[in-house]
Amino acid sequence: MTQVALPEAAVAIHPAQDAARSDGTHEIASHLAYRRLGIVNVVFFGEPGAGDRNWVLVDAGLYGTKSLIANAASARFGEGARPSAIILTHGHCDHTGALEDLAAEWDVPVYAHPLEHPYLDGRASYPPGDPTVGGGAMAALAGLYPRGPVDVGDRLRNLPEDGSVPGMPGWRWIHTPGHSAGHVSLWREADRSLIVGDAFVTTRQEAIYAVALQSAEMHGPPMYYTTEWDKAKTSVERLAMLEPQLVITGHGRAMAGPDMQHALQRLAKDFDEVARPKQGTYLEHPARAEDGSAYLSPGRRGRLLTLPVALLLGTAAVAALWMIRGRRKAA
Repeated sequence: MTQVALPEAAVAIHPAQDAARSDGTHEIASHLAYRRLGIVNVVFFGEPGAGDRNWVLVDAGLYGTKSLIANAASARFGEGARPSAIILTHGHCDHTGALEDLAAEWDVPVYAHPLEHPYLDGRASYPPGDPTVGGGAMAALAGLYPRGPVDVGDRLRNLPEDGSVPGMPGWRWIHTPGHSAGHVSLWREADRSLIVGDAFVTTRQEAIYAVALQSAEMHGPPMYYTTEWDKAKTSVERLAMLEPQLVITGHGRAMAGPDMQHALQRLAKDFDEVARPKQGTYLEHPARAEDGSAYLSPGRRGRLLTLPVALLLGTAAVAALWMIRGRRKAA
């Protein structure tokens, strides 16, 4: 079921425009690009060729993608160029998979909202994913996903209280909780660009078929990992009020223009009907930072689960691609 339909015309960058890029990134605005790594996007901020310590990485992808991120950075900014900062929208495993390795190799500070710090300094694990919401293979496997914590030690920093974003002049961070307690989105007023994280996404992340196809739709936060639905709704409403011209979400393709804006407004207006699940663990029992229920004692780091989960997701992805191929041949 589509939450809010998005036409292909809303995609910010089209395949023909991507063909010339050698670093695997999608250039979508001034100093702004992203790269899809499997099921998730990472964002690069900085002028191509900027050199060492003159760019910023937003989020750190899946475990095992360190070389893909580092190689894209070298191709984009210069051989061996390190960022001045890593900014995290939140600490879920698909946004921090390469974080520890990259932070250590680059010796770079990592910035996140204070409410997200327990997941990033070894103190706490996330609540388990909810496999009962959303349907699809991605949701069904939610209970198996690694829940952390990661530990970047003394490199971890609070995002500045004044709302500025280190290394990203002209941007400010906005607290957008719901998907996680310390989730943030990044906003540039000058051209109304929004790095959303997972406050909302532009594909149905619960279904491997939609993920493989990158089917375009305006969608609430991934259902299986959202633990405070009341706050998730408020966050979408707040972001819609900004009336962004361009959005880069953690999952799905970047979107721009009037069709995207209309879809986002509708998502905010009809959130309870189209985005909030009808049942689920966290509807009646949200996991709150305020009462400590968002923070569980650290268990096994969960990386041993990464291989079987990756194999299952890979199998599902291959099946989805074959289905897509079959549909195209039939057409």
